[in-house]
Amino acid sequence: MAKVSEEARTRYFEKIREYKTGIDNILAQEKKIQAIINASSDDASFQKIQLAEENLLMLSNYLLMNQLSLDLLGIKNENFLNDARKVSYKIIIYLEDVFSDYLDVAYSEYSDRIDKVQDYPEESRYKLIRKLGFSIQMVKDGFGENSKWKWSIIEMEGRLATLCKNVIDLKKFVPGMDPRSEGFRERVEHFRLTCRLLQGAADSYRMKYELSTNRMDDFKAAINYLSALKRFFTLTNQKREIEELKKKIDIWKQKMESDAKQTENAARIKRLSK
Repeated sequence: MAKVSEEARTRYFEKIREYKTGIDNILAQEKKIQAIINASSDDASFQKIQLAEENLLMLSNYLLMNQLSLDLLGIKNENFLNDARKVSYKIIIYLEDVFSDYLDVAYSEYSDRIDKVQDYPEESRYKLIRKLGFSIQMVKDGFGENSKWKWSIIEMEGRLATLCKNVIDLKKFVPGMDPRSEGFRERVEHFRLTCRLLQGAADSYRMKYELSTNRMDDFKAAINYLSALKRFFTLTNQKREIEELKKKIDIWKQKMESDAKQTENAARIKRLSK
């Protein structure tokens, strides 16, 4: 690796100091908001959205600090990436507290939560999810393909997919899919992003099962994401996609049941051979 100049080091530490100051300010603001939440019995949904947005800025700072390390020192900074990963989880938890982490359920199961934040604009919800998704991808790319966090990040991406679906106010969204409606283009983009993320989560959990864990709960998670996607497609009555997903879910369920029987038989033979 080429020797790092003193000038590059100086620039690096100066910029890092700026970003760390920004992080400290965000953490101080977070404490104040948490104190307000703890001192009040009122619903805290909007404060938690604010906390998610503040932490997204902090996440960006960690990613920028890692990029500075790459640009000026020639090495990635695992500590900054790991802090970015932790903050990503924290943002997800804040948003799950507001919008729920329910996956393959009817809208009525969590619509009361959406009603509490109906004044939070649709476009802002979409932008928030997009920014979080972009940042998680940056964390993933920063660690690299063979990172020890590979499977953990798959879980994070799955939770992001669930949130992408759950932030949608279906009472406004479905009527708003009329091409003449204001905001139609953004709704279509949000719909497509949700479909991509749900399908991606299903494929990733299936890969995790096949290549790493062989645990049935991972296979079940993969099927649950497919089921959620099938339910989501009913919003726009996409019959062909729904039928294709039904077939795929049936095939995956048959595979899961077959694998479970093989595992059970292998365990039985092992016990008998003792």
